[in-house]
This record gives sequence, structure tokens and C-alpha cells, in this order.
Amino acid sequence: MTTRRGFLASLLAMGAAPRLGWAAVGDPSYLAAARDPDGTFALYGLDRNGTVTFRVPLPARGHAGAGHPHRAEAVAFARRPGTFALVIDCTSGAVLHRLSPPDGQHFNGHGVFAENGALLVTSEQTGETSEGRIGLWDVEAGYTRIGERPTAGLGPHDLRLMPDGQTLVVANGGIATDPADRRKLNIPTMRPNLTYLTLGGAILDQVELDPELWKNSIRHLAVRADGLVGFAMQWQGETGTAPPLLGLHRRGNAPGLAPAPLADELAMQDYAGSIAFSGPGDELAITSPRGGRLHRFSDSGAFLGPVSRPDVCGLAPLTGGYLASDGLGGLLAISPEGTTALNRLPCAWDNHIVLL
Repeated sequence: MTTRRGFLASLLAMGAAPRLGWAAVGDPSYLAAARDPDGTFALYGLDRNGTVTFRVPLPARGHAGAGHPHRAEAVAFARRPGTFALVIDCTSGAVLHRLSPPDGQHFNGHGVFAENGALLVTSEQTGETSEGRIGLWDVEAGYTRIGERPTAGLGPHDLRLMPDGQTLVVANGGIATDPADRRKLNIPTMRPNLTYLTLGGAILDQVELDPELWKNSIRHLAVRADGLVGFAMQWQGETGTAPPLLGLHRRGNAPGLAPAPLADELAMQDYAGSIAFSGPGDELAITSPRGGRLHRFSDSGAFLGPVSRPDVCGLAPLTGGYLASDGLGGLLAISPEGTTALNRLPCAWDNHIVLL
């Protein structure tokens, strides 16, 4: 009789060991990158109570990540402009694949799985012109690159899969950068946009802000189950202008802006680092690590109030509200009822919390 141990051993011998699911690493709900006290970097799995379910080392600073929908497998993206993305077995910490963009291009810190985990989509740009690219990778063929698509804009950063599973929304930030030092090259002429396109590259919709807001770089995205898109921006114009840093959009309509009161807008210091819809989906929030602020808004764009927290940035949906992280190792539950400290680790959380 073949035992379970013997069966697994035979699979290992054939190089066909089954990939374990997320239950094997404690059923995390989130991924987050961090810098540890000794200066090294790691990718963490977190549950909804802020408890660490796993930690795997990274060779350099991470930015955002993407979790496979079924396997305990994550892609950790380097901080832009990144020349690597690591596919990590979260059960063992082993690096399964190291992805590199084509010569002359670099990763921009974000990516998503599509086609039920069979396809990885990455945000990229060319080094010479900063023209946006979407990289396509065949997951089941060992993350083989199978093509790319233009994003119809410069400097794409975040990208998300829409609820139909076949449409991408891309935040084309509009900024041309020097890949050697991240120096911004085109601020007077930048022109960000929000672009919707199929996985095959067909553009379905594209919207821009009014010309006086073209220096408001569209950076990060949140998508609700009904297709409402929230976008967070970073102002590149004159300091003290205090434009809105949150926008809302539905395909086929004009984008709408969600302003905060002037004093609150000024406190954000022209910078929104992350965005998320709340767990119930009836509101959304943006964070500013520069300003130490989190701003809550209704899903119609009405300002609901601020939360002050030093170096707050990471943000994700949580039952009743949001999970937020800060650069001091704090993990917080934020809801209309207030703020609750969940955990504090001896690390500095990076910009994003990725919902699995």
C-alpha cells in the first residue's frame, strides 16, 4: 500500500511536488513588505488581527506585491525603478523565479494576477522615454514572459484588475523619470491619465483631469466590486496649492474629485501614498506618510474626517473599516468608531498592504 509519505516522496523525486495553499502559512489575509531592525528587508503575511503568519527575506527593499489566488506564492516587486521581481514560495521562503523586464525597461512596483492565477501582469516603463508598458507572464510555464502592451501614457504605477476579470485599469502617472536617479524630467508638460484596457491591449476608456490639474500625478488605485474606481494622486506643482488628492471614476463618465477642507488638504503635503475602499465598501480613504494623515471619504466623495498617525501609509480593507500600517511598525484598525492598535512589530512597514 502506498503511504501518504511515500506518495509525496515520489512526487518530490519527480519534481512534481504539489504547491501548498495559503492555509499552509496560516491563512494570511494580507501581504506587506518591511525593513527589519538590522537593515534587511522581508515580506510578511498578516491576518486580520495584525498577527504575522509568515516572514520571508527579500534581497532589497520591496514595494508592493501580488499574491497568487490559490497557492502560497507571492511576487515581490522592487521599489521603482526596479530591475527584479521575485516569485517566492511563502511556505519555505525559497525564490522560485527571478523576473527581469526586457532590456531598456524597468518594473514600477506593482502587478496583479489574472486569468485565475494563470497570468501575471506587471507595471513597467521604458527607460529612455518613460512610455508605459504592461508585461505579461505565463505563470504555469514558469513565469515565462509572453508579451507586453502599451499603457497609452507615461510613467504607469499602479494597475488593477476590474471585476469582470478581463479589464485592467492603469494609473498612468504622466511623469518621465531618469531611471538612474528617479529625477523627474517633464513636470511642466506632464499629462497623467486613467486608462482601461483589455488584457489583449485594446483601450476601452481613457480619462484625464482638467488641464490645471495635469501636475496631479495619478499614482494608486482601489476598485470596488461594482466597478467604482478610486485614484490617489501626488501633486507636482507649486507647494501650497493644495489640490484634491482623491478622485473617483466609473467607466463612461467624467472623473470626479473629492476635496478635503483646506487645512486638511494642506496637512497632506501634496502626497497620497495609498488608497483603499473600506471593508463594507461604503467609503474609501487615502494616506500621507509625509503629513502623518489618513483621510476618510464617502463613496460619493464627501469628506468624513482625518486620522493623525506619524508615517502612516499602508492601507487595505478590513471588516468595519481599514487596516493601516506605519513606518514605526504599527498596525491599526480604523473605522468610523475610531482607531484601535492591533500590533506593533520591530520593523518599518513599506508603502502598501496587499489584500489576498
